Formats: sequence, structure tokens, C-alpha cells
Amino acid sequence: MKKSLVSALTTAMVVGTASVTFAASNPFSDVPADHWSYDAVTQLAQDGVINGYGDGTFRGDKNITRYEMAQMIAKAMAKSDVSAKDKALIDKLAAEFSDELNSLGVRVSNLEKHADMVKWNGTLWTQYQRQITDNENDAGAQYRLKFRLEPDAEVNENWHVKARIDGNWNLAQDQSADNNADAGIKLIRAWADGTYGNFNIKAGKIAEQLSPNLLFDTEFSGAAVSYGKDVKFTVEGGRWSKTNLANGTTPMLSNGKSTEIWGFGLGYAPEESKFSGMLNYYRLSNDQVGTLSRNDDNTWKSTASIWDVGAKYRFDPNFAIAGEFAQNVNSDKGNRAFTAELLYKGAKASDPGSWGASVAYRHLGKYAAYAPTYNGAVGGAKGWDVGAEYAFAKNIVGYVQYFRGTYVENGDNHDGNDTNRLWGRLRFFF
Repeated sequence: MKKSLVSALTTAMVVGTASVTFAASNPFSDVPADHWSYDAVTQLAQDGVINGYGDGTFRGDKNITRYEMAQMIAKAMAKSDVSAKDKALIDKLAAEFSDELNSLGVRVSNLEKHADMVKWNGTLWTQYQRQITDNENDAGAQYRLKFRLEPDAEVNENWHVKARIDGNWNLAQDQSADNNADAGIKLIRAWADGTYGNFNIKAGKIAEQLSPNLLFDTEFSGAAVSYGKDVKFTVEGGRWSKTNLANGTTPMLSNGKSTEIWGFGLGYAPEESKFSGMLNYYRLSNDQVGTLSRNDDNTWKSTASIWDVGAKYRFDPNFAIAGEFAQNVNSDKGNRAFTAELLYKGAKASDPGSWGASVAYRHLGKYAAYAPTYNGAVGGAKGWDVGAEYAFAKNIVGYVQYFRGTYVENGDNHDGNDTNRLWGRLRFFF
């Protein structure tokens, strides 16, 4: 179990410290792994709170000065991921060493704090896809390039502002504009994120919070509130536009139209538990264009009421099974969606050579699974999906999936047609 920052800091104070550079794996040559203070000293070195001397030593038998202690406190003050209890203790230490902090430490703390206020993550990926329906209708190969940035800006200790910016290119035509609704450079998400203990608020253009895999791998304009840790209750509401629902198989909205959505759910996911589960309900309404559900006579309805239940069980670090089922009780056609999958290991971007594999059966009725996240599977169809992933180098991961199935009864012209899709992606993380 990782020690708290203040516990580690207190331990390091007992053995002394100073400040220059360190090595990450075994930070100091004069602190052996079996020393009682090794864990605390190593944690503080990795967190950047202490650095040691230029010769790679810690010199734990050396008495530290008040100025050196102030440097440690200043760096501890710059850390944002500490508990309320630890923060209170750090504040007390800061009061005791206020003169030393005022002379230099506070300036160092402020610089480190501001440098850490905006963090950027991102990915660049190339993607290949080819789909053939009924062994004759070949959609042709698609080659796409996506560049994604995800900034995270700290407002204060409780609030962050986050966003997602995507740039999409059609490599086959060497242009950013094509028939893909996501083409070009777009602000995909932007929201305020507030956390108070186990209470969280998200507001703005946010990602689906309840079932982001089977039903809605998309964004909506609105808000979501959740409370809890191991057992979490979430309620969300807002509006979806045509852009969010347009994925080639989803009921389409006319330009300028949107759909109201609200939902609530209960999730169970303790950190150490092998089992996790969820139960959700959604209500969608679009009085302007009724394309959310379908009648037996192939006319449309303007509402959708969807129940969703899912569970996952991890046998050990290598094997897991997962399943999810959803039904739109307002629709007569394509009203069910479910998936069952077996997962083996998984590629980790930070671990070159790591890999994973999966096999799944998907049934994606398009009036229940409006925008599923499964890249290889075909929306509106049912069938088998096999996949593999491999980390070629640090932060470089490749993925491949193959789906073979049949379109389910959605009330469309291709109902009952066989279809298969080959999909691949090479992703660079930074």
C-alpha cells in the first residue's frame, strides 16, 4: 500500500535530506532496499519532493537545515493529489517554516504549481477498415488519420476544466473533409468537472456516463451528477444533436434537430473486487422528428425507453468475462442489444511486448445500441467478433478486429444480409 505523502515526508525528515537530482528505480545508492525508510524515501523521490545530492546519495545521517526542510515543504505544497488530512498537516508545516518559505520556497512552490495546472495528453492513430455486405456489396477500404488532444486545466482544489479536440483526415483522398460526420478539426468535448469527496459534477459537452460501450459511445450537451465510491449512483440529462447520433447505422436526425435525453444508474465497482456490475435506465424524446424507435409497420416513434444491465468478472490478472444487455421497450424493431465476451490479458502502452486477445458475440439492434463503441463490430448486426492488441514499443499499440455476422430485424432494406468487417488501428500515445 502506498504511503501517504505526509507519512513519507515525516519518515524522510527523520533520516534527513537535501535537493539536486535522482534516479527513478533505486534513487539513492546509500539507501538499501531493506532499509526501514526505503519505501518512504523512494516515494518522495518519485514524487519530486526530495532529490538527494549530485553524487546519487541521500546522506541520511546528515542533519538538514530549516532551509532544506522548507524546500521539501514547498514541493509537498505543490502536489494536488493529497488527502484532506495530509493537506492540513502540510499547511501546519508551512506555517512553522513560513519565514524560509517566504524567502524562496513559496516562489518555487508557485512556479511548480502553475506549471502543473494544465496537463496535456493525446494520441495519434492511423486506421484501416473494410466492410463487405452479402458477399457482394463492398464498401471499399477506408484509411483514416486522427490526432487527439485532451487538456486538463486545474481551476482550484475541487474543480478542473477538461476538453477533447479531434482532427480527422481521410488518407485515401488526402483531405480532412469527406462524408464522415467527424471530419476536420473539432472541439468534441468541453466541460467543468468538480469533485467534493465522493460527490462529482460534470457540466458542458460531456461523454456518456452510464453505458459508454454498448449503447452510447458519444457526447451530449448537459450535466451529470454522481455520488459514491464502491457503489455509485449517477443521474444525467441533456440534449444530443444530429452529429452525435450519425454513425451510419443509427436513427438519423435532421439538420438542426436534437434529442432530449436523461437517465440514471447504479454502479458497483470496488477497487479490489473481482466483480463489477451496473443497472441503468434511459429516456429519449424527440417530438420534432420521430426516429428513435420503430413500429411493426416500419413507421417511427419519437421516444425511447431503455433498460440496461451489465456485469464483469475477473478470474485472475489474465482472464475476465463481461456481458451487457439492453432493451428499448418503446420499439418493435431492433429493440435489443447485448454482448458477451471473453478477455485475455491486454496491451499496456507503458509495457512494450504486452498483448491481449478477445472473443465476443454481439447483437446490436440499432434502436437500442444507438452508437456502440466496438470498432470491429457492425452496428445493427449480430455476430462474432475476435480481436487482438500488441504493444510494439512504449506508447505504441496496435489493434486488429474481425467481425462476421448478419443484420438483425431493424426494418431496413438489408435486414438478414450477411456482413463482415476487418478493422485495424495503430495508436501513438503521448
